[in-house]
Amino acid sequence: MSVEILDGATIVNFLEDEEAFNVSVRDRFAHLDSNHDGQLSYEEMLKELQGLRVMETHFGVDVETDRDELVRVYDSLFVQFDHDLNGTVDLEEFKAETRQMMLAGHGERDGFLACADGAGRRQFLEESCGVGIC
Repeated sequence: MSVEILDGATIVNFLEDEEAFNVSVRDRFAHLDSNHDGQLSYEEMLKELQGLRVMETHFGVDVETDRDELVRVYDSLFVQFDHDLNGTVDLEEFKAETRQMMLAGHGERDGFLACADGAGRRQFLEESCGVGIC
């Protein structure tokens, strides 16, 4: 797994391009919606969250992680997306939270975002930001 760095200007430019952002988010949502019901269940989102390996690595190196803590983190992340707390995430919730997460700490054009590669995320970043990532 590699880590890619996106500068703040690239992120802001992508978010300002409503059409590109909406297409990319809609495509990612459709990819995650394995039963095609227009909603992301906890189980569907969990696959994506686990793929991010938020706490299981430190600078790309596997580290020992408490399973109970991981469950709490994944539960918390799911609730971040589930704005109406109905137990599923619809496209609008997914789009809004994706935008917020991309902007978090990067509202300025001089910030950077480190992104872990894997399981389609590289393609999402390349398509969404219009950059080739090596």
